[in-house]
Amino acid sequence: MTVAKEQSARGGVLGAINTAHHRAVLGLYMLIVLAHWAEHLVQAYQIWVLGWARPQARGVLGMPFPWLVSSEWLHYAYAIIMLIGLFALRPGFVGRARTWWTVALVIQFWHHVEHLFLLLQVQVGFLLPGTAVPTSFAQLLIPRVELHLFYNSIVFVPMLIAMYLHLRPNDREKMMARCNCTPEGRRRLALANSGS
Repeated sequence: MTVAKEQSARGGVLGAINTAHHRAVLGLYMLIVLAHWAEHLVQAYQIWVLGWARPQARGVLGMPFPWLVSSEWLHYAYAIIMLIGLFALRPGFVGRARTWWTVALVIQFWHHVEHLFLLLQVQVGFLLPGTAVPTSFAQLLIPRVELHLFYNSIVFVPMLIAMYLHLRPNDREKMMARCNCTPEGRRRLALANSGS
């Protein structure tokens, strides 16, 4: 039995994506994260460089599909996908990288709570006193565009640090690693597969 099959049998999907498939799933996850970042950066460019009014600054996908920008379901879906990805990929990280990945997970959990609160306002038809649109807790202090850039930054920076440390483990972390993200990890998985 190969290590990937053994991990799948022991740990199911989570076991498989945190060993033999960690590198591929982490890469796919980062593509999703970067695409989301691109949307926010284009929207910021439209507002602060092109001088567009905020309602007209809808990012890339929001231009042909304006309803996307105002869809709380879409924003919540992305927040939950981010949260699930951070949670699901966490077992593949060890040592210092795991600490930074956990920081991103905790911050994203709060960001998810904010989006859940926005979604509930839309679904129930309740607005915070003194607001005309669904408003998150932090949005009471910071405008929505800036707030989302802030949230994305404080989640993304620890993710980047975690990935950097994950791909450059120290000697102790190399011994703890179970995934295929480093040459040592790939060799360890190949040896385990050949010995089965």
